Amino acid sequence: MSPRRIRNPLRDIAFTLRFLTRFPLPAAPMPDPAEDVAQFAAALRYAPLAGVIIGGVGAAIYALCLWLGLGPLLAAALAVAAMLLTTGALHEDGLSDVADGFGGGRDRDHKLAIMADSRIGTYGTAALILCLLLRIAALVELHDVARVSIALIASASLSRAFMYTGMRLLPSAKQAGLSYEAGAPDWRDIAVAGLLAAFVLVIALPVGAILAMLLSGGAAALLLACLAKRQIGGQTGDVLGAIQQVSELACLMALCAIF
Repeated sequence: MSPRRIRNPLRDIAFTLRFLTRFPLPAAPMPDPAEDVAQFAAALRYAPLAGVIIGGVGAAIYALCLWLGLGPLLAAALAVAAMLLTTGALHEDGLSDVADGFGGGRDRDHKLAIMADSRIGTYGTAALILCLLLRIAALVELHDVARVSIALIASASLSRAFMYTGMRLLPSAKQAGLSYEAGAPDWRDIAVAGLLAAFVLVIALPVGAILAMLLSGGAAALLLACLAKRQIGGQTGDVLGAIQQVSELACLMALCAIF
């Protein structure tokens, strides 16, 4: 039986924001506790909107820091820190788990076991530090408040559309967990997420920058998806978080080359 979808868009958006951020939003009443999981795949079609808010937080902190007289490096570091606090480092945790599992696991089951372990290892630490440093460096490279704001909002939105698409393209790697229980989203929901991300790009960026972000972010997401299929046979929540991180970073680096 297919899961019952949330029909109210505002309820979908609130559901998505509660999952992807740490904003203290009130929970909508649910007649059945298991219904949250059944609604998960459909509700995440609004993930690009959550990305706009998350990127907007980083942009606001960057602008505030420059206004207070701080340099671009400090402003960029604090902007990234603000985004980490906004999401609770949800996707960064996925990136570090994937790096540890893929780098240190001897076989599929061992890789999944490492990814499920809450402790962080050498591969995960290195991947996390490198990703954060590159994100900060990209913002310093962009420098200008307007360019940084556009880059943060656009990359955060588009990368979450890529993450959501990964839920559809990759099978679940294990027979348990939130991603497995939620199932693959419908193609119509993928289209909604894509249109939302496209709208953000169109109103914020010229055509050349849009193409650069789509190509670089899409290539990064596809490469990680192929690696996950080879390493563990599909996706988990950690893999989806890692897809978001690498595609966001690729988008930021593409904008550094274009702007």
